[in-house]
Amino acid sequence: MKQIFIAVLSICFTITVNGQKNFTLSGNIRSKSSGESIIGASIRVLNSNHGTSSNEYGFYSISLAPATYEIVFSALGKMSDTVSISLSGNIEKNIILSDATYELASVVVTGKKSFERNIGGSQVGLEKLSVQDAKNIPVIFGEKDLLKTIQLLPGIKTAGDGNSGIFVRGGSTDQNQIILDEANIYNAAHLFGFFSTFNSDAIKDVSVYKGGMPAQYGGRLSSVLDVRMNDGNNQKTSVSGSIGLISAKLNIEGPLQKNKSSFLITGRRTYADMFLKLDDQYKNNQLYFYDLNAKLNYELGKKDKLYLSGYFGKDLLGLNEQFTTNWGNGTGTLRWNHIINSRMFLNTSLIFSNYNYEFKVKNGTNDIRIFSQIRDWNLKQDYQYSINNKNNFRFGWSVIYHIIRPGEITSNATSSINDKIQDKRYSCENAVYASNVFKPHKNLNITIGSRFSAFSVLGGGNFFNIDENGAITDTLTYARDEAVKKYYNLEPRVSIGYLLSPSHSIKAAYTRNAQYMHQITNSNGTNPLDKWASTSNIIKPQISNQYSLGYYSNVFNRRYEFTAEVYYKDMENILDYRNGADLFLNETVETQLLFGKGRAYGTEFMFKKQTGKLTGWVSYTLSKSERKIKGINNNQWYNATQDRTHDISVVGICQLNEKWTLSGNFVFYTGNAVTFPSGKYQVNGQTVYYYNSRNADRMPNYHRLDFGATWHLKKTKKWTKELVFSLYNVYGRENAFTVNFKDNKDKPNVTDIMQTSLFRWVPSISYNFKF
Repeated sequence: MKQIFIAVLSICFTITVNGQKNFTLSGNIRSKSSGESIIGASIRVLNSNHGTSSNEYGFYSISLAPATYEIVFSALGKMSDTVSISLSGNIEKNIILSDATYELASVVVTGKKSFERNIGGSQVGLEKLSVQDAKNIPVIFGEKDLLKTIQLLPGIKTAGDGNSGIFVRGGSTDQNQIILDEANIYNAAHLFGFFSTFNSDAIKDVSVYKGGMPAQYGGRLSSVLDVRMNDGNNQKTSVSGSIGLISAKLNIEGPLQKNKSSFLITGRRTYADMFLKLDDQYKNNQLYFYDLNAKLNYELGKKDKLYLSGYFGKDLLGLNEQFTTNWGNGTGTLRWNHIINSRMFLNTSLIFSNYNYEFKVKNGTNDIRIFSQIRDWNLKQDYQYSINNKNNFRFGWSVIYHIIRPGEITSNATSSINDKIQDKRYSCENAVYASNVFKPHKNLNITIGSRFSAFSVLGGGNFFNIDENGAITDTLTYARDEAVKKYYNLEPRVSIGYLLSPSHSIKAAYTRNAQYMHQITNSNGTNPLDKWASTSNIIKPQISNQYSLGYYSNVFNRRYEFTAEVYYKDMENILDYRNGADLFLNETVETQLLFGKGRAYGTEFMFKKQTGKLTGWVSYTLSKSERKIKGINNNQWYNATQDRTHDISVVGICQLNEKWTLSGNFVFYTGNAVTFPSGKYQVNGQTVYYYNSRNADRMPNYHRLDFGATWHLKKTKKWTKELVFSLYNVYGRENAFTVNFKDNKDKPNVTDIMQTSLFRWVPSISYNFKF
């Protein structure tokens, strides 16, 4: 394995040596209005095939032969800037881009946009999303929500009505790595999934990798959702906010020292609990969530910049004094950017991540508390080295120390219930990676790299050996941080892009991933009481191999974007549950698990209109996701819970005039795979249902239409005001949330099917402002 890894690294280091000496043009690209660094800005050399893009921190570097060049700098939503540069030595050139101006005409809205992001390069399965993309799309309760908008893209499926969980290319919700400013988010949902943890006012950029993940990412099988917070405006202080029917938010940002440092503070809170206080019956109940995003950044010098960012969020639900539960995430990221020289960029990060839930019940003299937690400490470094105009090399390493408190039950001194505290689980996840973006021909791009991961299961309690029936055969005790078992995985990645013409390209990719953290849950989506378990002596790392092929085109004078991708993914060590599994606070949860293999394959299409009075997209996914696990379905292939044959989304945004913007979206998807009873019998007067094949049935098909309208009240250089109206589920479709079975009261041999639906119509209105 070591020899293979060394061979891959050698390939990554392969470079093309030019016959003459090149010089380097480098610098930072920022927004004129806010001073924010611009991610993914395009740097293009006119009359040549040379170009590059800015990294996650706005830094760019390009090597060229000595000459005079016309270089175009551009970014989505910004006016492009053409700069003439005479290159006779290394030059540092910082670029400031102004906001694009959009003038409403009778038919089209004009402005500079990037149409080439899907054509060039070799990246497969990448979806980019800006806050502007999500601004006008109607969602439940009228809250701008990036996760809800992402669910409208091909290959990404919602976990359910009002749910922030996502299924990506046949994977489960825990197979998605969700990171906010490099920190892992283990539960990205508020209010049982009706809101996501991401306050759109604090977000700058979102990238979703669903195939061909770059080598710097690892730890999940299906996708990476990389969310970057705003840095804060270093030009002027500004305040923005929103007041809606059930929530309000406020954003404050500004310079600490103009052009050098800035701050950002964004808060959000629901106030549904305040309405409960109007009724004496419910006045002691609690139902709300809050979150807070904060960030500071400071330029230490021309080559150094320091960032400190954090997120804190919590949900609380309480019924009088009898029952309360709260859960939430907390993250902190300290980053240091350093420009080593004009070609090499270094980012060093120290990252903290925490997720926990607490459940309290008061029953007579018994005060019971249930608690669970997962906490990470992460240290990492990422290097980016622009070797020459044909090679861009990236490498780095990371160390993550995981601490899991699987579950604790404690009670007061007078309680009749004994305390039960499960052993903490400790583990260390290490990785090194290297990759090279190579352009051997003007029409050909190749990215090749690898990630080598090592996972150490560490002691600090009891570990078990079990037989094939789940019975414990042996109990072993290990001291704190004593090595219990180690796993090693090589994760190669390669992607190739070929430009058929300036408007058409094809791409192919292969990616291997290993996942060491696993979610133990009885639900299909996101549940605050879900339990996380690390790889152990029994639970092995999940492994996937994904193959992707795509065709990309900009058609009709580049006003429309068309993409088509096919994929196949095989998976090893996929876990599922024994029949009748008991998961809640089970200290021997491994005895309830079964392991096997999985496969997922499908085709994704998207047709997108990006200019004009009417914009939007249509996406369609045809897919299959299956599992084969010994002990389930007679050891035959069966549908994964998240298997859906068809998934369709239609999104439209119409700019009527300067005052009104209308929007709407329609979604349809095949119902989730479920297991319904195939018979029933009586035992001691009680009905017992008989189940046959797992996930052989379907929930009813889901479809829904939403409508939204934005009334722009005022827009000047100093003030922006608007009212946003939306209606969720316009025609009142009663989509199934759960389906239950019970005996008919009059005819016990007849079974009644009971469907529960969450929403019919959900109207909302909110007032947004900025000054």
